[in-house]
This record gives sequence, C-alpha cells and structure tokens, in this order.
Amino acid sequence: MSKWKDLEQQLARTEQQLRLFQRISRLMVSESSLQQVLQAIVKLVQEFTACDSCLVYLLEDRQLVLCASNGGTSGAVGAVRLNLNEGLTGWVARERRLLAISREAYNDSRFKTFAELEADTFEAFLSAPVMARSRVVGVINVQHREPHAYTGDEMELLTTVGEQVGCLLMLAAGAGQGKG
Repeated sequence: MSKWKDLEQQLARTEQQLRLFQRISRLMVSESSLQQVLQAIVKLVQEFTACDSCLVYLLEDRQLVLCASNGGTSGAVGAVRLNLNEGLTGWVARERRLLAISREAYNDSRFKTFAELEADTFEAFLSAPVMARSRVVGVINVQHREPHAYTGDEMELLTTVGEQVGCLLMLAAGAGQGKG
C-alpha cells in the first residue's frame, strides 16, 4: 500500500512542477514588464519551494545586481551589487554551478553579508546560475530560515527556473531590439 502512496505523492509533485513551469512560460510571453515578470517568478518559486527568501540577480557590467526579491527586501532591489568574486552568489555565477548548503550557510568562507538582506541570517541556501545560450546572465537564490536538506527535485527545479529566466532575458533583449 505504501508503494502506491509514494507513487501518488510523486505524481502530485510532478504535476505541481509542471504547473509551475507552465505559469512561468506564460509569464515569459505576457505583455508584462521584465521587472513584473521577475517579481512574479520570485513569488511562484517561493510558493512552490516554501522558502523564506527568493532573490534574482542579473549580470550588469560584470556585477550581479539584485533585481527581484520577495518580502521586505524591496529596498535592496537595485542597491545590492556583487562582483563575481564576492559571496556565494558570485561563486555560483563564476563557477556556473549549482550550490546547495543545508545549514549555517552564513558560516561558509565564501559568504558575504549585506545589512539590507535579512536572508543573510538564514540557515539553508540553494543557488543556481541563470543561463542564456551557455552564458551566465544571473543567479537565482532560495533560502530557508531553518536548516533544510535540498532534494534533487528542488535542485533540478531551481536549475530549470534559472534556464527559463535566461530565456526570458533573451526574449526581453530581442523585444527591445525590435522596437524603434
């Protein structure tokens, strides 16, 4: 009986993931601004992962700039900037690799603290590069207040969302070129 229960739970989770990807896909082709779409993606990822913090950084002039976040960090959007050699986020962009830390992320030697970000006191950290045409164009971070062992499904989900955001940026750049 438990085998059926496991299969049902797996199917339900897969259906949830599909709905998340569909919703992001629809955002990508909407008439919304890039900022509105990024904020909506942050909200969807937060709901789906039940995380306490979701942040999207985009690469601008060789710096990672916080462009979208949930909750009370709206004042940090645009203000928080990292060089590629700074922090866990910079490491993810530089190395083009996923990073998962289940507890005490703030004790990692690569960690950089920002007073504007409450999430810098959170325990667990999952980060994926935002990719477009094999290039890193940003980073998406998910954080939990309490220790959290990230599953393979959560890692794959964030990687896929990072790829979708990368495609979104390419679409936005193409749309900007087509005007005028």
